[in-house]
Amino acid sequence: MTDPAAVLAALRFNADGLVPAIAQQYDTGEVLMMAWMNRDAVTETLATGRVCYWSRSRRALWRKGETSGQQQTLKDFRIDCDGDTILLLVDQLGVACHTGRRSCFYTAARPEGMVEIEEVRIAPGDLYGK
Repeated sequence: MTDPAAVLAALRFNADGLVPAIAQQYDTGEVLMMAWMNRDAVTETLATGRVCYWSRSRRALWRKGETSGQQQTLKDFRIDCDGDTILLLVDQLGVACHTGRRSCFYTAARPEGMVEIEEVRIAPGDLYGK
């Protein structure tokens, strides 16, 4: 098991006690999403293998998939050269985006304008029971 104290010591959290975390599908390289982690989210993720983030809007820990069922299982935890960004290699169950798309990065800037390059796979109402 990874020593959380060593990982926390290697990270440079911002003034709000947060560090950005990019989630990438471990076997395809697909970039899924970006979210924030605090010390507790990092510690829980390393301890359980289920990815946990810090929700700035709820001001609480957010275990990916706790309401939608679209969980992320940690495969590898990486820290960039400056210690101020995390790369999480994950196995994403279903979609990663709250809009029902596989990735949050579904809008592309093209010469013809902003283009949605990925279709909704699951209606958000179906994801969250609304």
